Amino acid sequence: MKRHLFFFLMLPFTILSCKEASNTIKETIAPKTFSEKIKATPNAQILDVRTLEEFEAQHLENAINVDWNGDNFDAKANMFNKSQPVFVYCMSGGRSQKAASKLQELGFKTIYELDGGILKWNAEGFSKPIFNQVIGMTNKAYQTLLQSDKLVLIDFYAEWCGPCKKMAPYLIKMEKEKADKVVIIRLDADKNKTLVADLKIDALPTLLLYDKQKLKWKNSGFISETDLIKQLQ
Repeated sequence: MKRHLFFFLMLPFTILSCKEASNTIKETIAPKTFSEKIKATPNAQILDVRTLEEFEAQHLENAINVDWNGDNFDAKANMFNKSQPVFVYCMSGGRSQKAASKLQELGFKTIYELDGGILKWNAEGFSKPIFNQVIGMTNKAYQTLLQSDKLVLIDFYAEWCGPCKKMAPYLIKMEKEKADKVVIIRLDADKNKTLVADLKIDALPTLLLYDKQKLKWKNSGFISETDLIKQLQ
């Protein structure tokens, strides 16, 4: 009898808890929708959760830098209006996903995360023309790299990218071991922003395999050494 009474006493609190959770909106949305929602939101709160260096190199208009890996993320995030929508993004989506979950824990009611981060934002043409000055390698210089009788494998990576770090050791090893069959070139995406935008690279790492200057194969994301070797045969 006591057990049944406890159940009925707790039922309203359970229903209330579920109702409050359902009132929270947390969505990962494509660049086009992300852009449209920002435009439709007066004084939109836009959080760039990358490092200050990344932010200064390029950021969305009116965004505020709150480094996910910096000091006091919670305290800085709490300064924003939790009842108003908040838009969050990073470079490719890893940090913004964690930040969005934390914002939900902190009590933000509406959270929109940019799918694919600023890489995808740029690849789909939503960035303003920030590349009046070439940042890094030019497209012409890139085409020169492809001029070889061997296969040419281009690896676009970043120092902060987890999968890139896992792949780096065997890519560096393969540069020497397979030098007679393939030319392997690693390009830091953060230092070659113009090229990344021109090639519409929207994820890291990205591998591009060329044969006689024609793109033969492309892979975005982690790939094992075994599977990569198969592509080079």
